[in-house]
Amino acid sequence: MELCPLCNGMKEIVVECRVCQGPMKDGGRAYDYFDDYSAYMDIDSLKLVDGRIGVPTNECLHIFVCNECPHQDVKSIPYE
Repeated sequence: MELCPLCNGMKEIVVECRVCQGPMKDGGRAYDYFDDYSAYMDIDSLKLVDGRIGVPTNECLHIFVCNECPHQDVKSIPYE
């Protein structure tokens, strides 16, 4: 079984902000921000409607928020 290492607390990833080079923290799965019920929906179904149809089924999209500036970024995290 393949799992997202961030969603399941198996590892932490350090991401550097493209704007100010400050550290960014994981804000959770991008899919959870679509609407009130998206956190309860099947992730593979959500991948079809999020504008990133090319995202493989073995990757999870996470939002990262900069600690120094208001920049946010979405990163694709491969399953392990």
